[in-house]
Amino acid sequence: MILVDSSVWIDYFNGAITDKTDKLDRLLAAEQLLIGDLIVTEVLQGFVSDSDFNRARELLKPVPIVSLGGEEIAVEAAKNFRKLRRLGITVRKTIDTIIATQCIHMGYELLHDDRDFDPFVKYLGLRVPD
Repeated sequence: MILVDSSVWIDYFNGAITDKTDKLDRLLAAEQLLIGDLIVTEVLQGFVSDSDFNRARELLKPVPIVSLGGEEIAVEAAKNFRKLRRLGITVRKTIDTIIATQCIHMGYELLHDDRDFDPFVKYLGLRVPD
């Protein structure tokens, strides 16, 4: 399963053409994708108009929403943050640590366009789609 991060959804809804939005477009037609509850918040909070908010909400409805938190993931995310910090890497956003940790825990691939996830791939086993 592939979880799609807000970094890709936001570009997609803004009409940006990138390798990641092209991949999302292809995957929407071919794969069952996932979105995290916190990612839904990140994506929807950026819409200024009610009509754009409602249109995005409707477009996201077919994508299953998974919970990204809980006690086990919270503790594991803190451990992952600390592991990376010991390597001299500080992840800028706690939510990214939670997202990456849940993906690692559940075996999800993460489609993203955010450099904060790169250390999770390099050092902690986060997988990304080819």
